[in-house]
Amino acid sequence: MMYNGSMVTIQIGENEQNQRLDRFLRKYLAKAPLSRIYKMIRKDVKVNGKRCGKEYMLRSGDQLTLYLAEAELAGLRRTDRKPAAKRQFTIAYEDDQILIVSKPYGLLTHGDGKEKKNHLANQVVAYLASKGELTPSEAGTFSPAPVNRLDRNTTGLVIFAKTYQALQDLNAMIRGRNCIRKFYLTIAAGEMEETLHLTGSLQKDEARNMVSVSREAGEGRAIETIAEPVYCRDGYTLAEVEILTGRTHQIRAHLASAGHPLAGDPKYGDPAVNRALKERTGQTAQLLHAWRLTFQNCPEPYAYLNGKTVTAKLPPAFRKAAGELLGELPEHWETERTMGAENEGKERK
Repeated sequence: MMYNGSMVTIQIGENEQNQRLDRFLRKYLAKAPLSRIYKMIRKDVKVNGKRCGKEYMLRSGDQLTLYLAEAELAGLRRTDRKPAAKRQFTIAYEDDQILIVSKPYGLLTHGDGKEKKNHLANQVVAYLASKGELTPSEAGTFSPAPVNRLDRNTTGLVIFAKTYQALQDLNAMIRGRNCIRKFYLTIAAGEMEETLHLTGSLQKDEARNMVSVSREAGEGRAIETIAEPVYCRDGYTLAEVEILTGRTHQIRAHLASAGHPLAGDPKYGDPAVNRALKERTGQTAQLLHAWRLTFQNCPEPYAYLNGKTVTAKLPPAFRKAAGELLGELPEHWETERTMGAENEGKERK
């Protein structure tokens, strides 16, 4: 940004491109009412020296000029900085466009009304700023964002887009359901004798922050879940779960509806199972870990990811609970599953 008297010049870069002029200005001038934004577009804004409508799509290299007094600009911009957050995540994979991190237990993916500072998204912003990959001017109009979300007490892999273009592309890849396969590990009640391919619909109760599952397609959102037993013993199953749709509480509610609630789950679990888990391991929340991502059929410029698998190690608390409930797990089972995924290299039909 350059300021000269009553004129501000902004050079549009990769993190600002491919968005409408009015939407960019709503982020850049975060304190301006919408009516003021539209009035500015009509009278006080030029792109490459010309007037443009609110629907104009910004391109990298565009020069945006705002005819504003310095005092007015300061009043319309949000100058408060995001508070720094101590890093708690570990890095599973990183390149110029993508950052995949492993989220620990108890950390929110995004902030909420109660926690505005110490959440995963804020920690990622602080990490990238410390590397010089996110400047203060960029932070005003773009912030690295997750393309998948995990509940507070679910651990494991979260994908962040480091650029605006990557955010658009990765969201499209997630929606397409054939580029990024997401696998979780969980310990469920009951011994799962065979792979479960579950379908149905899900409805959310906003007041209770819970969902209900119907086996039939209905008014809710369609869900599809595949749960494969890895190891069963003494009334418990270590299962690998793939979600083909990504809905709130999908794994927890879907497996519970199939008679295999997650051990420790306070919302959808079996109270007797949860009590036994607490007494034996001290665990008071569901055992659910987003442990593996597999990339396939990715379009350019992300084709370099095809065939790649990213994993996150099981947290110590999960391993402890698995040892208490299931005994010694089969040797090398994690490595075998990872190698099997990399060798598969084909899309699930």
